[in-house]
Amino acid sequence: MEIDSSKPRRVLSIFVLAMLNVSMMASLRNLPLVAGYGLQSVFFFIVVAILFLIPAALVSAELATGWPKTGGIYIWIREALGDRWGFFAIWMQWVHNIPWYPAILSFVATTLAYVFNPELAQNKLFIITVILVSFWGMTLINYFGIKTSSWFSTIGVILGTITPGALIITLGLTWIFTNQTPQFTFTAQGFVPDLSSIANLVFLAGLFLSFGGLEVSAVHAGDVKNPQKNYPKSIILAAMITFLLVMLGSLAVAIVIPKNEISLVTGVMEAFRIFFNFYNLSWILPTMGILMIIGAVAEINSWIAGPTKGLYATSLHGNLPPFFQNTNKHDMPTHLLTGQAIVVTLTSLVFLFMPTLSSSFWILTALSAQTYLVMYVLMFISAIRLRYTKPHVPRTYQIPFAHKHRGMWFLSGLGTIASVFGFFIGFIPPTQLEVGSLIFYESFLILSNLIMIAIPLVIYQYRKPSWIRVANHQKM
Repeated sequence: MEIDSSKPRRVLSIFVLAMLNVSMMASLRNLPLVAGYGLQSVFFFIVVAILFLIPAALVSAELATGWPKTGGIYIWIREALGDRWGFFAIWMQWVHNIPWYPAILSFVATTLAYVFNPELAQNKLFIITVILVSFWGMTLINYFGIKTSSWFSTIGVILGTITPGALIITLGLTWIFTNQTPQFTFTAQGFVPDLSSIANLVFLAGLFLSFGGLEVSAVHAGDVKNPQKNYPKSIILAAMITFLLVMLGSLAVAIVIPKNEISLVTGVMEAFRIFFNFYNLSWILPTMGILMIIGAVAEINSWIAGPTKGLYATSLHGNLPPFFQNTNKHDMPTHLLTGQAIVVTLTSLVFLFMPTLSSSFWILTALSAQTYLVMYVLMFISAIRLRYTKPHVPRTYQIPFAHKHRGMWFLSGLGTIASVFGFFIGFIPPTQLEVGSLIFYESFLILSNLIMIAIPLVIYQYRKPSWIRVANHQKM
């Protein structure tokens, strides 16, 4: 049974789709993750781009133009590995957001505190309150459909991500060109990181997460104008914008904040504060904080709609209980959205049990990255398999060096190796942070991963034939 794609509503232009992709990846809250590496961060950015970003972008472009149906990663992996693993993959794409939402919303909360009362940036009750109010509000916005949601994300990413990102990069360049002293030295030796200890590579797991998400907009393929041509153009452009924005922005943070003083949660606002105070522009700080809040909210909004609609698409094959198959007049899965908000509410309580905001932010980021990378492994494997099992399916975009599928094997192989490495490195606690009990840290990650992996397999194993009938009846 195929997902009904007749009479699709083409409401997304190439510009909106490109900005939607950027909003899903380019987040200023990720800048402090690698800023502590200083100039060495450039090395890590290049490595992750070659091993993960480029393979993910090109592979998802080929898959999306070969199977341009609403459903995205679910459809691709279902075609290659079967319905069980298609459902498992879209579940992992969706569930990785559960710990990610509180992490990025903690960034929103601390940025908001900088605007009104900086002392609140360390108040855990304030952080949790902002997380819950923001997420439930955005959940309600998504009840009104993808057209409203996508334009909100497009405007938000321009105002709140690209504009502040370009500004902090400009301030960093100005700092260097006016001969101010940076917190790291620009030397060839400083470019090469210390690889003698794997503990020095821990934050790379967060960097993988920074570049994840290009495949998510494929769930809107049915809403895109001329998806065969516009989709690959938009994701390649989005990948380039994100790479430059995050890399140069991280260097700008590292220029003015000492390595051991960079906070994962407040680092960006602290960098802006130093820049603005030095140039006598401190009055701009509240405005910049508001813009960054808009950008972060736009990014979250993009993720709320995409993976949830992708997960809902699996209900047409009977992979979800009837309760979660409910949709409103805007064709949005309201029960799934509400259930997601409830689980995010419970996950946010981790801020009460970790010793610092940065450690809470990191453990949620690591868990999010790990679950997401499991999905990417399946995507890369599926792309290779589809070259052999579905060779006659037309792909408007095809990875170069198609002879004997060498290009696909090479890029998917790189992506798979990088994803597996990123998954396991997430279990190593960073030496730069106080994570409290090592037993709690490891137990939280191991048990959470096991639970997230087990749930979709259990649901699929015990699904009922009646679930398919409910889904088809609702579709009609």
